[in-house]
Amino acid sequence: MIEHPEPEPSRPVRSWIRSTPGTHIWLLIIAITSIVVVIAPDHLESVLLHRNSSNIHELAKHPLRTLLSSAFWIENPASLALYAVLFELFHAPVERWLGTMRWLLIVATAHVTATLITQKVVLMAIQDHRAPRSMVHVVDIGVSYGLAAAVGVLTYRLPGPWRWFYLAGAVAFFGLPLVTGGTFTDLGHAISLAVGLLAWPLTRHPHPHGRPARVSRET
Repeated sequence: MIEHPEPEPSRPVRSWIRSTPGTHIWLLIIAITSIVVVIAPDHLESVLLHRNSSNIHELAKHPLRTLLSSAFWIENPASLALYAVLFELFHAPVERWLGTMRWLLIVATAHVTATLITQKVVLMAIQDHRAPRSMVHVVDIGVSYGLAAAVGVLTYRLPGPWRWFYLAGAVAFFGLPLVTGGTFTDLGHAISLAVGLLAWPLTRHPHPHGRPARVSRET
């Protein structure tokens, strides 16, 4: 029996990026929009963030554009480095494991589902006078819903008992804020985590990049 592992790439960083194009294109766009926020005058920064927010006002006027654009901005550019680390820890492994299309399907579904449900909850709270009318224009942008979905689906990548420790940690991290008086964003995170966990059927046939080294026999 002779093992034939996949050849080691001569440029591991380049190979990693090429195998996870969606993650790194997304991260690049976020870096560009973050630079725009930093250099923009204060009044323009506010306009940009509100126009690209998936709040009730923008969803009612431009639903498709709003759902798409809100995934490419972060409110605090200083957190860009943290998001870069999180993308490499969660998005990139999932994309490499499942392939770009399945990864994108999971995170997009989580982003859209969590956004629509949470904004519906906000609207109901406004109508019941449990939230101020100004919440119609709240800044609701960022990539955290997609990240929560990646965290969820990555559960199925881990072996043995480590899977259950990881799952318990993920549920505690996203669930505790929700049950201790969390915000609509905390609700969105919990929904996105659930979307990632419900994506188990998409993990049954990994992408070639995510499979173990092949073993062949020679006689």
